[in-house]
Amino acid sequence: MTQAQPIGVFDSGHGGLTILAALQQRLPDQHFLYLGDHAAAPYGERTPEEIYARTQAAVELLFALDCRLVILACNTAAAVAMRRLQQGWLARTHPTRRVLGVLAPMVEALSGRAWTGGQPLPWHRRTARSVAVFATRRTVESGAYPREVAARAPSVLVDQEPCPGLAGAIERDLAQGALADMVQDAIQRLLARHPSEPPQAAVLGCTHYPLVADAFAAALPAGVRLLSQPNVVAESLERYLARHPRFHSGTGEPRFLTTGDAPRVSALAGRFLGWSARFSGVP
Repeated sequence: MTQAQPIGVFDSGHGGLTILAALQQRLPDQHFLYLGDHAAAPYGERTPEEIYARTQAAVELLFALDCRLVILACNTAAAVAMRRLQQGWLARTHPTRRVLGVLAPMVEALSGRAWTGGQPLPWHRRTARSVAVFATRRTVESGAYPREVAARAPSVLVDQEPCPGLAGAIERDLAQGALADMVQDAIQRLLARHPSEPPQAAVLGCTHYPLVADAFAAALPAGVRLLSQPNVVAESLERYLARHPRFHSGTGEPRFLTTGDAPRVSALAGRFLGWSARFSGVP
């Protein structure tokens, strides 16, 4: 079976593996090529220009490795670099290739409206009236989540809370208790702004955060629905491939590349996800 033209999945580090796991479960007949920029992870404290440059370089590398479709499995990269990539560089240099992000599927899930055109989505289940978004500082500063949700569903209130250092702490494999304390602090800061009316739903707006989803679930008030970004993204890609079958990949086992130390990255990935992911250095 061919392994030609895989679907690329890019993240600043380990976080995108949560997206990849959901993609593999939902789309077992597709072949994925994962690239983690572990040498520069996390992106949440980097400048917008750094984020754009590193994201563009990563997509260019995945294109050179025969990917025609790349998923930005990093909220910070999607929030900061996606629009500029699509409307400038991609349209000029690779007009037949596509870059999709994790932000658009979540905005559709929160608003019940299509990212392009704003039509009601027939598959949409239900929309919360108030949503908390926990994300990196750069994602929060971009304003992407509240701006894009408001453009489609103005009645949905989106409140954001940055979680400084959390993605980096996950990358460093900090002790679970310390990670739980960081999660608790972020949630308490947000709840202090709404002491009598907690959000109806919460979004983990960084793909690292599902690795500590249990800590978020334990610290959030009872009844707050925790939305699964990996599942939402996987469902969205399944629908996209149904509409655009030319981007189907050949079948094959996933391949893992890193800009960081491959043995260390492989060991941490196994501990995070419970399955073996053998990384190689970038070519």
